[in-house]
Amino acid sequence: MTGSCYFLQTKKAKILVDCGMFQGSNFNEGKNHDAFPFTPKEINALLVTHAHLDHVGRIPKLVKEGFAGKIYLTEATADFARLIWDDAYGIMVENNEKYGTPILFDSSDIANAVALCQGVKYGETTEVAFGVSAVWKDAGHIFGSAFIEVEADNKLIVFSGDIGNENVPILRDTEKLSADADLLLCESTYGDRIHEDIDTRRNVILQAVKHGAERGGTIMIPAFSLERTQELLYELNLLSEHDKSLPNIPIYLDSPLAIDATKVYGKFPEYYDEEATRLHLVGDDFLQFPNLVATRTREESKKINKIRGAKLIIAGSGMMNGGRIVHHAFRYLSDPASTLLIVGYQAEGTLGRRLYEGASKVKIFGETVYVKCKIEAIGALSAHGDQKKLLRWAGEGRPKKVFCVHGEPHAATELAHRLKDNFGIEALLPEYGEEVEV
Repeated sequence: MTGSCYFLQTKKAKILVDCGMFQGSNFNEGKNHDAFPFTPKEINALLVTHAHLDHVGRIPKLVKEGFAGKIYLTEATADFARLIWDDAYGIMVENNEKYGTPILFDSSDIANAVALCQGVKYGETTEVAFGVSAVWKDAGHIFGSAFIEVEADNKLIVFSGDIGNENVPILRDTEKLSADADLLLCESTYGDRIHEDIDTRRNVILQAVKHGAERGGTIMIPAFSLERTQELLYELNLLSEHDKSLPNIPIYLDSPLAIDATKVYGKFPEYYDEEATRLHLVGDDFLQFPNLVATRTREESKKINKIRGAKLIIAGSGMMNGGRIVHHAFRYLSDPASTLLIVGYQAEGTLGRRLYEGASKVKIFGETVYVKCKIEAIGALSAHGDQKKLLRWAGEGRPKKVFCVHGEPHAATELAHRLKDNFGIEALLPEYGEEVEV
């Protein structure tokens, strides 16, 4: 379900929508190095829904192999994409030095990709190629995220990207889908599940921190550096400064990428929802609170281990297939007093998925680690809409046809059945690499 990339050929243009990295057991797995099933230099334009790695991760590779068209994306997504590419390159270099794994692109490819980026605003129609126009609408998934409505050859095709959860802090609600699209490519990550509500979410966070503090162990939260981390900080800010209910323990933001990404939020207050706007206008930095320590360098990160007693660590990567969270997991998974709090989707083959499914032991850095810590999961902290949200969003637009994509087979199949049963919409599951005519 990762590695999002769609090729759209019209009568006069060749367009890509997203060009993401496949994610599995390794940060940079083998499929990322496969040849593209198209010729990169023939692509006229690339349209990007949002900046998560599985939607933008192969763009520098695309540029390296000859793509020279414009990359259209929202302004915040452009800022995030550079951070994501730099971070991915750093991890690939580190893994290459340690394990000899290949590197997908280099810093010059990133610079060339950045030079091709052209920011767009929500709601404005943009001509992206001859005879092809597109509109980016707020998806409410992560900061700057969008679903894209593409009009070409008298057809309207919608690419959902990832559709956001309900009542997400900071972000505005997902915009409505235009009516009667000829085809909707709809993500189906949680097409078979229903999330907890917002009150349950906040209480689960509070109780997990409280119980972890009482046991005196380390609370580890693997979090995606874009949105999930900021959502957590927002909730912890409310619990700390407003509810005054958060335990008095040190909280570490141990992710250079998340630290840099958080700064982008301050550049685009026009993206904020009503409550975040209110806090911003009264001068409340809702992503900062007492006891929060940002650890950018490796040396600062290592010092966390010397802190005795209860502590909370937020670190990437979100699926635990790389980054600093793996080092913390190696150290604390075998500690019965510690807690692993899973707050996002875990793809098949990742360390996070194995732990989520109850593995009693895992391999980390080539060594066996026995899992004795407490493991909890919060579905409501997902940045993805659940089945109810996806059905409502797609159902209100009544597209003529839906392709359920970007989800595991069971989730995509369940969503397709519900779309047919509830709305009479033709919903199908396309195969990887399948070609269809609209």
